[in-house]
Amino acid sequence: MNVLFEEDGSFKTATILTDNDSSLQVETATGKRVKLKAANVLLRFASPSAADLLAQADVLTADMDTEFLWEMCGDDEFAFAEFAADYFGHTPSAVESSAVLVKLFASPIHFHRKGKGRFRKAPPEILAAALAGAEKKRLQQEQVERMKTELMAGTLPAEFPAMLQALLYKPDRNRLETKALEAAVDESGQSAPRLLLKAGALKSSHELHLGRFLFEYFPEGTAFPALAAPPLPEDLPLARASAFSIDDATTTEIDDAFSLVPRAEGGWTVGIHIAAPGLGIRPGCPIDAVARKRLSTVYMPGNKITMLPDEVVSAYTLGEGQARPALSLYVEVNRDFSIAGMASRIERVHVSANLRHHDIEPVFNEDSLQAEALPDAPYMTELKTLWEFATVLEAGRGKPSANQNQMDFNYYVDWSQETQDGPGFITIEQRKRGSPLDKLVAELMILANSSWGKLLHEAGLPAIYRIQAGGRVRMSTAAGPHEGLGVDNYAWSSSPLRRYVDLCNQWQLIAHLRGEAAPFAPGSAELAHAMSDFDATYSAYNEFQRGMERYWCLRWLRQAGVKETPAKVLRENILRLEEVPLVFKLHSLPAGVNAHERVQVGVDKVDLIDVELRGKYLATLAPLTTAEDGTDGEEEETPLA
Repeated sequence: MNVLFEEDGSFKTATILTDNDSSLQVETATGKRVKLKAANVLLRFASPSAADLLAQADVLTADMDTEFLWEMCGDDEFAFAEFAADYFGHTPSAVESSAVLVKLFASPIHFHRKGKGRFRKAPPEILAAALAGAEKKRLQQEQVERMKTELMAGTLPAEFPAMLQALLYKPDRNRLETKALEAAVDESGQSAPRLLLKAGALKSSHELHLGRFLFEYFPEGTAFPALAAPPLPEDLPLARASAFSIDDATTTEIDDAFSLVPRAEGGWTVGIHIAAPGLGIRPGCPIDAVARKRLSTVYMPGNKITMLPDEVVSAYTLGEGQARPALSLYVEVNRDFSIAGMASRIERVHVSANLRHHDIEPVFNEDSLQAEALPDAPYMTELKTLWEFATVLEAGRGKPSANQNQMDFNYYVDWSQETQDGPGFITIEQRKRGSPLDKLVAELMILANSSWGKLLHEAGLPAIYRIQAGGRVRMSTAAGPHEGLGVDNYAWSSSPLRRYVDLCNQWQLIAHLRGEAAPFAPGSAELAHAMSDFDATYSAYNEFQRGMERYWCLRWLRQAGVKETPAKVLRENILRLEEVPLVFKLHSLPAGVNAHERVQVGVDKVDLIDVELRGKYLATLAPLTTAEDGTDGEEEETPLA
C-alpha cells in the first residue's frame, strides 16, 4: 500500500512499511525512511506505484480547465476526493483523485484551502479582484522583461530617462524600472552604471560621478533662485592706496587684495583688503538663506558651483578697475619688518590689477629674487617688499607656510574638445608649492585671520575658529591655538565670497568695528549650528573634489595612451604616479621594494566607472635627485586665500 501526503508545501508519495494506526513508517521513492502521522495522509492507494502516481496525475491535470472546475463546484467546503467523484462521474482512481488535488492546489485564486485536502471556491467578487491583480502582475512582468531585454541589447527603455538619477543613486525596488535594471544586471554580469552608459543614458562616465554628487547635495539643481544683488554701500570712504590681487587664472571670486604705501618715518603700511559682501548680505536675508544652504563653493576640475549667485559675486569681487567694499587690515611695518601697529577699517578699495600666477611667476620667483635687479615688470617692487615681510612673519611663527617639497597639481579641462571618454580634454600641470608668491599670500592671510580672530576674542564676541592641538584640526566658536600654524588663534575671515564661516566672521567684525550689536551673541546656537553644518559639508565637498581629481587623472592616462609610467612607493603596495597625483594599489609589487623607492608600472586597465587603475610592476628605477623629488610630507592646512 502507498500513500500521498503533503510536506513543505509540496506533494510526496511513499510506500508503507509499518501501519500503526496513528502513525506510519514509510519509505519514499528516494529510499529515505520517515515516520509519518496518519492524519497527514491525503490518499492511500495500491496502484500505480508510489513513484508513478504524481507523474500520471500531471498528465490528467493538463487537460483540466480551472474556470470549469470553479463553475461546477458548490459554494460549500468540500474534500478533493468527493469533488473528483463529481468531476469524473464515478469513483475516482488514485490518479484521478490526485489530479484534482494537484489542480485545486495549483489554483489558489479560484480555490481557497480550508484544511488537509479540503477547499472552498472563491466568492465571485473576490475571484474577480484576484484575477485582475494576477493580470496586472502578468502585464507588469511582461513590461519588466521588455525593459530588461532592451537594456541587454544596449537600448534605453523609454521609461528610464525621467527617473535616471533615482535608478542610479537611490533605486526604489518596488518600481518596475528598478526590477528590470536589476534583472539585466544579474543576467549580464555588468553593473547598472555600465549598462546605462552603454545604453546611452549617460553622455560619459563624468556625468555619472558628478550626477551622484548633485543628487545628494543639490537635489533641486545648481541654479540660483531669482535674487537681486544687494546694493553696494555708497557712504564708505575710499582707501588712499590702490590694491592688487594675486590669484590663479581661473579665479573669479576674488576675496583678497594687497596694498603697500611707504611711511614717512620709514617702513611701510601694508594693506590686506578682504571683499566685504557682509555689508550687503545681512543675516536672514534671502541671499543669506542661499549661502547658508550651500555653505561653500564646490570646486572640481573644469567646473565649480559657487556659494553665491554670479550677480552677487560680480558686485563684491575685487575686480580690476573697480572700487569695491572691503574690510581692510592695515599693518604698520618698520624698516626691519617688525610690526608697529594694526588697524581695521571698513572702506572702499580701488583695485588696480588682478595679477595671475601664470603671468607673475615667470618673472617673480626664487631666481629673480636672487638677481641683482628685479625684472622690468609691474608691481615687482611691491611684491618683493611684501615677500620680505612674509619671510619675517614666517620666521616669527616658527612654522613654514607651505611644505617646500610638496607638488601642487593644477587641472584644466577644455570642454570644447571631444575625447574617447566624452567631452573634456584634460591638462594637468605640476607646480612646486612654496614659491615666493605662495609664501606672500599665505603669510598675509595667516596674519589677517589670526589678527581678526584675536580682535573678536578680546571683544568678547564669538567667532568660528580653526583649532589644531595634538595634530587634530577642529572648528570651535571659542578661540584656541592652531599649533600647525604657530598662532594663538585662527578665524577664517579671508574668503567671505566662497565660505560661509568667513561670511559669519565678517558680520561679527563689521558689527564690532561699527560699534553695533553683533548678529551672534555669546553662546549663540545659530552660530554653532552653522559651524557644525559647514564642517560636515565642507569635508564632503573636499572629498568630492579629491574624487573628481582622481577621476581626471585616470582620464589623462587614457587620453595620453599611457602604457607604462613611473610611480613612487608610499607604503607597502600603495603607490602614487609621478606625472599625475594618482594613488593606487599595486598587488604585484615585489616584497623587496621599500617605501620611497621608484618603480616603473605597466598600465593594464583604467576603469572610469569604478575609478580604479590596475597595473603591474615592471622594474625598480633609480632615485630622483633632490631637486627632482617632490617629497611626500604630512600636509598641513594651507592658509591660502
